[in-house]
Formats: sequence, structure tokens, C-alpha cells
Amino acid sequence: MAEQERNRIGVIGSGLAGLSAACVLAARGYQVVVFEKSPWLGGKAAVLQDAGFRFDMGPTILTVPSVLKRVFDEAGRDMADYLDLVRLDPQWRCLFADGSTLDLVENVGDMAATLDAYSPGTGAGAGYRDFLAYSQRLHRISERYYFWKSIGGIADMVDPKFGFSLQILGDVLRMRMGRSVASTVRKYTPDPRAAQMLDHFTQYVGSCPEQSPAVLCGIANMQTTEGIWYPRGGTRAVPEALVRLGGELGVEYRTETGVARVLTRGDRVTGVETDAGERIELAAVVSNADAVRTHRELLAEAAPRVAQRFERRRSYEAACSGVVLYLGLNRAYDHLLHHDFVFSRDPHEEFEWIYKKGEPAPDPTCYLASTARTEPETAPPGGDALYVLVHTPYLRPHHDWSKMLPEYRRVIIEKLKTTGKMPDIESRIVFESALTPQDIHDRYRVLNGAIYGLASHGKWNGAFKPANRSRDLKGLYLAGGAAHPGPGMPMVLMSGWIAADSLDQDRVVAKAGEPVAV
Repeated sequence: MAEQERNRIGVIGSGLAGLSAACVLAARGYQVVVFEKSPWLGGKAAVLQDAGFRFDMGPTILTVPSVLKRVFDEAGRDMADYLDLVRLDPQWRCLFADGSTLDLVENVGDMAATLDAYSPGTGAGAGYRDFLAYSQRLHRISERYYFWKSIGGIADMVDPKFGFSLQILGDVLRMRMGRSVASTVRKYTPDPRAAQMLDHFTQYVGSCPEQSPAVLCGIANMQTTEGIWYPRGGTRAVPEALVRLGGELGVEYRTETGVARVLTRGDRVTGVETDAGERIELAAVVSNADAVRTHRELLAEAAPRVAQRFERRRSYEAACSGVVLYLGLNRAYDHLLHHDFVFSRDPHEEFEWIYKKGEPAPDPTCYLASTARTEPETAPPGGDALYVLVHTPYLRPHHDWSKMLPEYRRVIIEKLKTTGKMPDIESRIVFESALTPQDIHDRYRVLNGAIYGLASHGKWNGAFKPANRSRDLKGLYLAGGAAHPGPGMPMVLMSGWIAADSLDQDRVVAKAGEPVAV
């Protein structure tokens, strides 16, 4: 085998994190090969096309585009040459069980005025300003200690070279460790409907606001500052752009090539074995597969002690799953925006069912993506490609979604008819498909069907996921929603960048033209 082949870096999985890592590594001069079990590249960011409709199957909300831009900057490329991004404002439309509607707009002053008019006499506007000021402080702390580096716990946030200063102590106290997102939101927001809206900044990470740490309130500032964007061609355009960039940089893509195990010798990675039995020597591996399943399935045989140490380090819980309905409508609804939330009557009741009882909520919140108003080509003229996501518990042993889906579809449709103000929706549906937690588990090989990787539960440790640099195996790096810094499009893209940057810092692999690393 040629030296350069043996000195390649393997990326397991072509989700957004895997593609991000591959592009960054290739831009820095490494030989990279991506292994993807599916026939397509892009992981959950897949597409469904049928009967004249086009749906993004996975993520639909793009925030913090500066993270994606940083990947293109690594290669000295202009992101605008690869993607056409449309800024959406208002960002969301919220429909509540009492029949009222509230739009989340980007401008803070305008939003504060809207809240004062929506909830007069409560000080809602001033509370919103104060909440975003607090969110901005949290975001700055995250940028200083948490983002763009491999973090697995609070000790990793402090560089021992600089000691523990009064500034660090002050920043840690401002993180409100021990407080939840929900309690923090309600400190600033007197109106329960507005609080429900703000709770859903954390729904990007698929976790319960009542159980998630307050530091996640920093997401609000990130979205307010950089906006919400829609890539023309759908979210699918993002992985397509990254695949194109990687191809130009020399990345090799091997689709329909699943990885059965990671190969090791002593305390380091030596390669992978594919599902077909092919053994491929590699100098390092970035796993974009679920971090827990990476250890339980890809390392359990080759490195059982590594897998055991990972499991003992901390107990990780899967984030929530979901049911997705892809509804092709022959007539669009004029009262919808591109992004909409049809809220449950009682968020506490909803979260109790999903996160504590482990059962689908009887009155759920529905997230809608109504894409035809931004890109008419997603549906036949006058119609709409309506994406409907309802969060559900991650898979439990007794869940049989082949039997549960028909009844829960009825619950979802009834919610759209009433709170969603779409009483005739069934008469407008001319195409329909669905994705269940079981489908998500099988299709994407995630833990228990979790859409968002690992839950962010725990008011002290909830923000922390497995570090991107393995503590136990030299040459192994983790990326994706089940690794630091967690789920959501910008976070998984950042995760890929961090994994690539950590590998580059460690110098465990030689770049193209250099002698093989030892």
C-alpha cells in the first residue's frame, strides 16, 4: 500500500459534521476519505421528491451562517459562490391555543414593542430586552470558553496556563449553573405565551427547557444577531455545497460503504473495516456516527476497554425523537409564514409526557415549514410542501410506531385544524409521507431514534457532550449532534470544524507530501 494511502484520514458518516470536518482537513492539506452507508451524502439533510413536491427531510432552520462561512474560509472560498441564502424576517409565526398569533421578528426594538402591545401592562417588552442582554452575555462566555475547542466538561473550559482568575469566576457565575432554561425565561418574561415562544430556542437541541441548563439561553442572542436563513434549493443545498467544496479539495467519497468497526492497535486507531469486510488502513478517524453508538458498536470489539471507559465516564441520555409528516397541499395557507409553531395548550404538560413519562404528548406543539412561500418550486403552482415536525420521546422498548403512527397522525392533524387554523387541511392533502422515531433510528443509526443526538438535560452538566478529541484512543475524533458542542445545524458544523482542528493540532497524521506520521 502506498504511503499516502496509509496516511489518510477516514471520516465515518457524511452528515453535516462529517462533511465539515472533511472540508477543513482537506483545506489544511490532509488526504481524506468519507465513508457513507447510505446511497446519498448529507445524513439527515436528505430530500424527498414526489408528485411535484420537494421536502427537506431533516433540518429546516439555518442559523448562525458565520459557522458555515468559516468552513469555506478555510479553503479561501467565497460561500456566496456555493449557496444562495435568503434571510427570513419575521423568523417564526407562533399560533397559540387561545387563538392568538405572535411573530418573532429580528429587530429587538420592534419585537419589544410587539410584546408590549401583545401583553399590555406587563413590562413584556422591557423583559425581552433584558433577556436578550443576558443571552448576549451567555453567548460571549460561550465564545470565550466553550465554542471552537474540544470540550467534554467544565474543567476543559479553563486553560490551566492562565489559572482561575476573578474574570473566569465571574463568567462562571453568570452562566447560572443550577438554573434551567424555563425558569430563566420566566424570570424575564411575564406572559406565558411569550415564554413558550422563548422556550423554543432550546428546541433546536431537542431537550426539555425545564431540565436544560440556563446557559442554553445564549442561543437566543445567536439567532437574533445573525438571523434565520433559507438556502435556495432547501437545506439540502448545504451538504451539496460542502460535497462540492470537498471534491474540489480532493476529498474521496465512498457511498454505500458502511463501517462495521474501527480497527486499533494498542492505544491508537489503525483503520476501519467496512460492512463488506474490507480492511482499510488509516492514520486517524473522525466519527460522525452517534458518539454512543460509535463506542458501543464500532469499538466494543476492537477496543473494549475504550468503550467501557466511555460508558463509565458519564451516563448519556438520548435527546427526543419526532414524527415528521410531509404533506403536499394543492392549496397553500396564506396565514402561515415560512417557519411556524403551533403551540401546545400547556408546555409543562407536554414536556411531562415527552421527557418524563416517555410517551407522545396528547396535545403537542407542531413545528411547520411552509417552503413554497419562499421557494415556489417546492410545490406545484398554488400548492405547498408542508413539513410538520412533532417532538416525541426517544424510542422505548414498548414503542411500536407501525401501530402508533395512525392514531398519532390523527392527533397531529386535529392540532393543525384547531390551533393551526387549518380546518380543511385533509381536503387539501394530495401527497403524504411520514417519518417515525423507528424510521429515524434505522435510517440514520442514531441512539434510540433521537433526532438531536444526546439530551442537554442536567442543570449543571447538561450543556456538555462527549469531547471531540477522544480521551482514550489516539487518532479518534468525534463530530456531530452527539458530540461537543451538540445538535442544531451551526453546532454540528462547528463540531466538525473542532474535530478537524483538534486532529490538526495533535499532529497525529502527516499532510500530503510529508512522511507518514508515527
